[in-house]
Amino acid sequence: MDFTPTEGQAAARDLAARIFGDLSTHERLAAAGPGSDAELWKTLCEAGLVAAVEDIGLLGLVLLLEEQGRTTAQVPFAASCVYGLLAVSAHGSAEQRERLLPDIGDGTVVVTGALPEAAVRVDTRGELSGTVAVVPWLRDATHVLVADDERRLWLVRTADARCEPVELTAPWSAGRLTLDGTPAERLGPSTGSTRDEGGDGGGGSGAGVYDVGMHDGAVRDDSLHDDSVHGHRVRSERVRDARVYDDVLATARTAFAGLQAGVCAGSLARAVEHTNTREQFGRPLAAKQGVQLRAADAYMDTEAIRVTAYEAAWRRDEGLEYGTHALTAAWWASEAGQRVVHTGQHLHGGMGADLDHPVHRHFLWGRQLDAYLGCGSEVLQELGELIVQGEEGDA
Repeated sequence: MDFTPTEGQAAARDLAARIFGDLSTHERLAAAGPGSDAELWKTLCEAGLVAAVEDIGLLGLVLLLEEQGRTTAQVPFAASCVYGLLAVSAHGSAEQRERLLPDIGDGTVVVTGALPEAAVRVDTRGELSGTVAVVPWLRDATHVLVADDERRLWLVRTADARCEPVELTAPWSAGRLTLDGTPAERLGPSTGSTRDEGGDGGGGSGAGVYDVGMHDGAVRDDSLHDDSVHGHRVRSERVRDARVYDDVLATARTAFAGLQAGVCAGSLARAVEHTNTREQFGRPLAAKQGVQLRAADAYMDTEAIRVTAYEAAWRRDEGLEYGTHALTAAWWASEAGQRVVHTGQHLHGGMGADLDHPVHRHFLWGRQLDAYLGCGSEVLQELGELIVQGEEGDA
C-alpha cells in the first residue's frame, strides 16, 4: 500500500485547503446557520475541485474532505461527489455520464443520497413511492439517489418529489423526502428492460425505465416464456444491482469517514491551541498530564480514522475488494469520532459549552457523522457478517 498522494492529488488538496481556509471562517459559518454557503460552493466548482474527483479518485476525494472537515465548511461536497460524480462515472450508462457529469462537475447538478435508509417501492411503470425521514443536503440537491427493495439504484429529481426541511442540531441542510408515484431513472444500463416509456433503453433521461423482476421464483412478465433463460438473466441482473449498491454505499462510508477525520483533526487543533494559551495557576493547561493524555488519545483516534479511510479509498482506486475496509473505516469514524469531538469540547472547559464557540460546530458535525455512518455496534455487526460470508464463500 502506498498512500503518498500523487502530484494531482496533492495539488487539489492544497488548493482545497486554501479555499476552505479563506472562505469557511467562523463569521461566515455563523451567518450561514444550518444552510449551505453558496459562494463557497461556487468557488469550489469554478476551481475544478468537484470535477477533479473523477481523475484523482476516492483517495483524492478523502484528502479534499479532510480539508473540508477541518473547517466544517457548509457545502454538499461529499454528498455530490459520492452519490453523483463517482456513482455516475462508475455505474452510469454512457448517456448518463455524458449528460450528468459535466453539470455535476460545475455544480449545476447537486446529488445527495438516501442510503442506506429504508428502501422505497417501485411499480411496473418505474415510479417510486416511500418516505425517507432525513436526507442530508436535500435542500441543496437537484437529484437524490435512492434504492428500492431489490437494491436497484434510482435517480430522482427533487423537482418531482416532495421535499420538506428538517431542522437538525447539526447544520447539514437536511430534508424529508416523500415519493408518491414519482418518476425516476435507474442508474446504469437498463439491460433486460421489458419496456422503455420515454427512455433510451440505457437508463437515460426518460422516466418509466424498469427491468424484469422475480417474484416467488417466477418472472414477472407473461410475455416471457423461457423462465429458465430469463430467470438466469434476472438473477444476473440482481447480482449486478447488489454489487453496484454495495460499491456506492462502501464509497460513501469511506468518503464520510475521511470527512470525519478532518472534523476530528480540526477539533483537536482548536483544543491544542486553547490549552497552550489558557493558563491556570500560572501554567498553561497543556502542561497538565491529564490534558496531555486526553489529547494524545484523541490524536491516536484521529489517525486511526484517517489511515483506515485511506486504506479503503486506496483499495477502491486500485480495483481491489474494499467492502470490509470501508466498514472498518466507518466503525472508527463512528466510535472514535465521537470520542474525539467530546474530548475537543471538554478540553475547552466551560467555553466548550458555548453554542457560539467554533469548537461546538466540530462537536455537532462529529455527532452527526457518527449518526449518519451508523452506531458502532451496528457497523461492527455488519462487518462481522460480511467477514463470515467471505469465509463461507472461500470454503
